[in-house]
Amino acid sequence: QVQLVESGGGLVQPGGSLRLSCVASGSFASINTLGWYRQAPGKERELVATITSGGSTNYADSVKGRSSISRDNARNTVYLQMNSLKAEDTAVYYCHAPLVKVTTLQWLTVWGQGTLVTVSS
Repeated sequence: QVQLVESGGGLVQPGGSLRLSCVASGSFASINTLGWYRQAPGKERELVATITSGGSTNYADSVKGRSSISRDNARNTVYLQMNSLKAEDTAVYYCHAPLVKVTTLQWLTVWGQGTLVTVSS
């Protein structure tokens, strides 16, 4: 079993920055890709960014150029640095591991509980 716990959300002014963190813990063999999603009130959950174990990244167009995803494999942690924040960035941000190997026969898709980011003056 694996748990993902996000932190770093909160209230930030437009144009400001923050860094979200997500730590994976529990009993598992490996996690390859990690990602960040967000869900604004009344909207569907959408992809923000992903990163593979090899460091390959991709970003949603809405955050490209002002966000950066990174990971520290030794600490089982993934980060999302967000700069030049806008009101439309307001959402609950979720850490996601789409394919976690627990055992050879048990694979899981895991979501964190979410952390709220509010961009407002």
